[in-house]
Amino acid sequence: MASRFHALLVCLLLLGLPAAVAAGAEAPELLLATTTSVRDSGLLDEILPPFTTRTGIRVRVIAVGSGAALEMGRRGDADLVIAHAPESEAKLVAEGALSERRPFAENYFVIAGPEADPAHVKGAANAVEAIQRIAAAKAPFATRGDESGTHQRERKLFEQAGLPPEPNWPGVLRTGAGMGQTLQVAGEKRAYVLSDDASFRAFRARSDLVAFSGPDPSLLNVYSVLLVPAGRFAAGRIHAHEARALAEYLVEPTTLERIARFGAERGAPPLFRPLP
Repeated sequence: MASRFHALLVCLLLLGLPAAVAAGAEAPELLLATTTSVRDSGLLDEILPPFTTRTGIRVRVIAVGSGAALEMGRRGDADLVIAHAPESEAKLVAEGALSERRPFAENYFVIAGPEADPAHVKGAANAVEAIQRIAAAKAPFATRGDESGTHQRERKLFEQAGLPPEPNWPGVLRTGAGMGQTLQVAGEKRAYVLSDDASFRAFRARSDLVAFSGPDPSLLNVYSVLLVPAGRFAAGRIHAHEARALAEYLVEPTTLERIARFGAERGAPPLFRPLP
């Protein structure tokens, strides 16, 4: 019986199944706290299964705003964080709450709205002027209002436009929700909205909104993976080995190639651009 089990184990290993899984041991896992945009766009469905197949490490995903994801990492409630809030990330790394910030992909934020464009955003010279036009027209505007990376960039744009960082005219809609839901609310209310390009394109048909902004430097949107230092917490709380394996995987050339291809169909550009 033992020899038959050994032969089966060898076969499974030859097929590429990790030894712990092949032997019936409990598969290792990690908890990834991530911004909603990489989930809502479908990117995680593209890049995580090959990681699990190769390593046997299961990835549990909690998708929240970047602010909440970073806070989970700071508290030790996640093993790894993906976020797109560079200033908040840098602060936490400087404090030692997170470590080894590695940018791995980017796209742009877009300012989108109803095709009728009542605030005449289409003719704006840049993103700041677009925000000024929306505010001057007191047009319907959907904001996540949740300290996500998108909300943080939105506040910065409003400040650059010489406006209070939190819009407060009667047409402002605070969703407190993820990007996909916020885009759908904006579509239903025919409102303007700031969104990452990947989520906007993924939900464009459902929201029936139009993107008015181009690749403005002020709208550059960088995604990074950050490790949670295991030494800050009790032994065994952070799955440091598994988290590092995923962080390394995200910046591998083969993974970056997957990211470069993701969403590129019928001549459309990819949803994300990998960073070397």
